Amino acid sequence: MAGVWRCMLAVLALMCVCLWGLTEAVGGAVSRPRPQRRPRKKPKVVADDLTPPAQNIDIQRMMGRWYLLNTASKCSYLINHGTKVEATIMTLTHSSDQTLSVSTKTRHNHQCWEILQIYDISPTPGKLTLKGTRPELNTEIAIGETDYTNYAVMYYQKQGKITVKLYGRSVDDLSEPMLTKFEQLAEKQNMGLAYLFPFPTYSHCGDVDQDHVINCVPTC
Repeated sequence: MAGVWRCMLAVLALMCVCLWGLTEAVGGAVSRPRPQRRPRKKPKVVADDLTPPAQNIDIQRMMGRWYLLNTASKCSYLINHGTKVEATIMTLTHSSDQTLSVSTKTRHNHQCWEILQIYDISPTPGKLTLKGTRPELNTEIAIGETDYTNYAVMYYQKQGKITVKLYGRSVDDLSEPMLTKFEQLAEKQNMGLAYLFPFPTYSHCGDVDQDHVINCVPTC
């Protein structure tokens, strides 16, 4: 009789060990966390228009020659080569009711080049568009401030980034208060003195050989 009881106790002990191991195995499988997918990054929201509204701009009075005097930008090219910028002239010509012809003359490798572009005129006064190869690569342009005879501040927006340019009708007409105001306008776009790139006021290009006339969209 004692032998029978010992046998039954051994069987019960073995069953308990097996059940305990099974419980642990099942419990471990259930409690193990499933690998989670990383949440997708939300697309960066870019404001439709970061440029200040232009008011009562008479585009006809903007025609003619403008000298580039200063630029505020976080463009990588300017950050890396801002100390080597060349004297630059922009000439605006009203080619049609819907477009402006834009000629930009500057030096590259000690030679004068002319860049030809077409700006589309927006129904909004002072707003222009330089079309890229795709709509998302368009450059939106706003004439922020101008007195037509001395200075013009223009904003260029591309893919959510802003470049601000200060133009003058000559290289001598701008006063110190106007230059200070330009710095303040750049500061509003989070661009301090480290992002200001003055352009030379001498050695501008005159006539350009036809071989040095190109059509392109600038990077800055």
